[in-house]
Amino acid sequence: MARAVLDPQLADKAGSTSKAATTQYVYFFGDGKADGNGRMKDVLGGKGAGLAEMTNAGLPVPPGFTIQTEACREYMRGKLSHQIEDEMLTALEKLEKLQGQKLGTGENPLLVSVRSGAKFSMPGMMDTILNLGLNDTAVEALAKRSGNPRFAYDSYRRLIQMFGDVVLDIPKKKFEHIFDGVKAAKKVKFDYELGPDSLQKIIAEYKKLVKKETGKEFPQDPLVQLVAARDAVFRSWQNERAKTYRRINHIDDWLGTAVNVQAMVFGNLGENSGTGVGFTRNPATGEHMFFGEYLMNAQGEDVVSGVRTPNPISELEKAMPKVYEQLKDITRRMEKHYRDMQDFEFTIQDGKLYMLQTRNGKRTGLAAVRVAIDMVREGLITQEEAIFRVEPNQLYDFLVPRLVEKGEKIEVLSTGLPASPGAAVGQIVFSAEDAVKYHTNGAYKSVILVRGETTPEDIAGMEVASGILTSRGGMTSHAAVVTRGMGKCCVAGAGDCTIDEKKKEMRVKGKVFHEGDWLSLDGTTGRIINGRLNTLPVNPDNPDLIQFMGWVDERRRLRVLANADIPRDAKQAQAFGAQGIGLCRTEHMFFAEDRLPHMQAMILAKTEEDRRAALAKLLPMQRADFQGLLKCMGSLPVVIRLLDPPLHEFLPKREDLLVQIAKLEATHPKSPKLKELHKILERVEELHELNPMLALRGCRLGITYPEITEMQAHAIFEAAAAVKKSGADPHLEIMIPLIAGPEEFKAQAAIIHAVAHDVFIKKGLAVDYKVGTMIELPRACIVADKIAADAEFFSFGTNDLTQTTFGISRDDCNKFLPAYLQQGIFKQDPFAVLDQEGVGTLIKMAANKGRSARRDLEIGICGEHGGEPESVKFCHRAGLDYVSCSPYRLLTARLAAAQAAIEEQKIFNPDLRTGNSK
Repeated sequence: MARAVLDPQLADKAGSTSKAATTQYVYFFGDGKADGNGRMKDVLGGKGAGLAEMTNAGLPVPPGFTIQTEACREYMRGKLSHQIEDEMLTALEKLEKLQGQKLGTGENPLLVSVRSGAKFSMPGMMDTILNLGLNDTAVEALAKRSGNPRFAYDSYRRLIQMFGDVVLDIPKKKFEHIFDGVKAAKKVKFDYELGPDSLQKIIAEYKKLVKKETGKEFPQDPLVQLVAARDAVFRSWQNERAKTYRRINHIDDWLGTAVNVQAMVFGNLGENSGTGVGFTRNPATGEHMFFGEYLMNAQGEDVVSGVRTPNPISELEKAMPKVYEQLKDITRRMEKHYRDMQDFEFTIQDGKLYMLQTRNGKRTGLAAVRVAIDMVREGLITQEEAIFRVEPNQLYDFLVPRLVEKGEKIEVLSTGLPASPGAAVGQIVFSAEDAVKYHTNGAYKSVILVRGETTPEDIAGMEVASGILTSRGGMTSHAAVVTRGMGKCCVAGAGDCTIDEKKKEMRVKGKVFHEGDWLSLDGTTGRIINGRLNTLPVNPDNPDLIQFMGWVDERRRLRVLANADIPRDAKQAQAFGAQGIGLCRTEHMFFAEDRLPHMQAMILAKTEEDRRAALAKLLPMQRADFQGLLKCMGSLPVVIRLLDPPLHEFLPKREDLLVQIAKLEATHPKSPKLKELHKILERVEELHELNPMLALRGCRLGITYPEITEMQAHAIFEAAAAVKKSGADPHLEIMIPLIAGPEEFKAQAAIIHAVAHDVFIKKGLAVDYKVGTMIELPRACIVADKIAADAEFFSFGTNDLTQTTFGISRDDCNKFLPAYLQQGIFKQDPFAVLDQEGVGTLIKMAANKGRSARRDLEIGICGEHGGEPESVKFCHRAGLDYVSCSPYRLLTARLAAAQAAIEEQKIFNPDLRTGNSK
């Protein structure tokens, strides 16, 4: 019977395959269980594996079955095996027999929920349908059986709305418009205040909407509903929000989702019923406490959707003490069994508790570190396991900004729930689309996304927003869960705020805020503050963080250095654990207000003599910069890159000059400044290049104008000599940028060595130094062995190496990169996550070739990839010595390096694989 409702084209394509003959597609709860290596999670998904495990443990779980992830992959390939239909019908018959009910028929109809469940938790990203099996006949039977017509009609209207939204692609807002209209007509505030007659009217209007939008009646056959719902859940794996979430969290697109079909229990049966979600520890702080929220006379979607603001779970102890104690006992056992903080869902039907789900809970970085440390103390996990309980990017939470309030007039507009810690300051927008638009075009430097409540469709906007504010929802709402996972600030459930998304305005405390107005959010306290406050990073001297990073540093091999150009940044880097400076960009120093005129004078000079005169004025400034940096870093290595960017970057833009000249000629035609501007314009036009990033820059500048390299070398060595004379022991590494072969390196290295010799003789002392190169071009990777004959270190500039390998301009790729990511041509932005297959192969080739010529060659990377976790792990596997990243990515890089080292050891140490190490 079920086969008849399959898409005929899919049925024709499907057929018996060798895989179908050997694969079990459907597992009844209890047939499978989660194991330490995650094999059943691969098959059943996290939710299905958890339900099987809880069933086997004898917990009160409504029965059901799981259609495994391979079925989803078959659906994506367009071939859905008949075996899936057979096994699903067999499992349904078993469920009906166990319950003594038939799906959607009889005096006591069986109703089921149909939910997604991937291997990795993706909260809210895929779809769920509740109350499946209801139809015009079954709803009357349910009303009679329960003695509660309101409950029956409420369940039916929920099914039509969910089915219409998820399966039939009817916009959810069209259903909400009908529902809100009836509420307004009846003058009620809460959903549960609507009586049976009102709900029947809503059902009739919903069915008319379905007919209008699809041309078909709402399906009355329960099996048609089931197959359509299953396929809709499979399709939801490929919806835009799910794809965006997987891209952000590096989840494989071909894992697929399982589908869980489970007998319904009802939290909306009356005042003795309810539903809730919770955590075995506080997901925001990690505190060992029972944490969660619940609603009476409601279904699960009401709690997590943010439509109603729920009650703290502690209040359940007063309302239903026996249920509360049973829930605490069960969740305590689950945490001990899984050896991790659990996120659970439950329903109470007529005073009886049912567990609907358990999974490892999402948590903030602050909570992740605390939970990991506490669980080691409690003997639940080892230190090595603790290191993997924290995602590297979660350590940003220890560095999230705080609001600067001292000396400021603070106007607190309202206080909501502190859903995700940190602070955010930005201009408000009222839709995810506007958040993406203004972020992309640069109109707003920082965006606050303001919504009544967020939905999974908002994921792209939430990704680019600095903070999220909602007027509805609780600590376990979609906004709260997703922002905690992203490490973003969120204030939820701010009920004093009236948000009109259509008018793009927010009303609070008698004030009206429009798109573009500034707000400041404190996600740690829940405060919403008027205006634009400044922010400060938190102090990283957190005792939990220090202990955790101690475990991390004991286990990593890669050294982690920082990119820093000035002493202030260097001090910050040291506070975050930097083991040196891996990249000091000397050009940044030339943009300072007191230096730029001298730099421009050097560029405008027509003769070497004039250039040297301008450089002589820059030399003491550069020397002072380097002296401050070297003094700050003590005996730690400092890698200084010689001038790299094209010279035109230090001059005004041609278009700006033309405008200035035109204005002066119109208003002050005899102004002496006109001659100066014409001179600059002439030089700008001389320096104009069609592709400046591949033109006169890097070592080519020093070869064309050797006096530039001489000045920089003098500044570096004179600064080092002064620092050494003061009693310190500086360790210098001078990096020549953008070489394509050994000849360029030799030409520049000769100048550096000659200047070092002269300075050391004059100062009467020598300083330890190395001369190496930045590998940024594919040709340099190919001839790395020849370059290493003279170079003492390699540092891969992966930003430019990515550009030159792909043939993509990092500054212009936004015109097509979004399309590449959306279509799956690129799985990740290659400038954010290292392309291991292409760029990574060049890095490994260069490293192997370089060390074949110089065994002690020091090798690292200093591009943006140096702080990206997967890229750091690649660097460990490739045998590099260090990574260098921005100061605020140091904690992330250190943790990723430790995880890479432990992963490598697991290959050779079975005890580590099973968690038995001490």
